[in-house]
Amino acid sequence: MSRRLEQIEAEALRLGAKSRAALAERLLQSLDPPKACRTESEWFREAERRDRELDRGGNTVPARELLRRLKSGTARKRRSH
Repeated sequence: MSRRLEQIEAEALRLGAKSRAALAERLLQSLDPPKACRTESEWFREAERRDRELDRGGNTVPARELLRRLKSGTARKRRSH
């Protein structure tokens, strides 16, 4: 570890718990922000797609039925109406 990094670490460890937590969060976010943004936008697009599907009358599966299918291994089969 470089001397400068050791100094920064020593200063950071002298901070209070809340300040250290905030610093840690900022450092972690700085590691790979494009991936985090991409994942968030992918979830948003998926939610919008599902919403449009429901608006067009797409099939829904009640939770009890979905759980039954998951347990029996038939979760991928679609309901026919």
